Amino acid sequence: MRLGHVRAGELLALAGAGCVVASLLVRSYEGPRGSLDAWDTFGAAVVLLLLALVAAVALFLAALTERSPIAPVVVEVATIPIALAALIAAIVRVLERPDGATSVCIGVWLALAGAVAILAGAWLATHDEHGRLYPPATPPPRPRP
Repeated sequence: MRLGHVRAGELLALAGAGCVVASLLVRSYEGPRGSLDAWDTFGAAVVLLLLALVAAVALFLAALTERSPIAPVVVEVATIPIALAALIAAIVRVLERPDGATSVCIGVWLALAGAVAILAGAWLATHDEHGRLYPPATPPPRPRP
């Protein structure tokens, strides 16, 4: 395990995962019934956010424990659609106010920021090459016919 393998994309996705965790612990809406948190109101969006959270942590761990360049690439590519689905769910939760909620609180905004950060981190990680970690291949020249 070397921190030298971790790039900006993985760190951004990990920060997004932290935002998602925080969004699940604080209030998301204020309504006539009082404070509502993500567990009360997000429904299936919580599952998508949790999947994105797991994917972001897997992205970080794949880069941290990298033994070959293929494992992180597979996790990066798999994280993008999961994070996109979580982002759509977070946008819907910002626009829709469940159970007669009168105001949107910090939890919804943290979920949205976390989903954006996970998607951006995975996207950035797929476009960041490990040029400095792996020497270029130098095959022996072919003999002339």
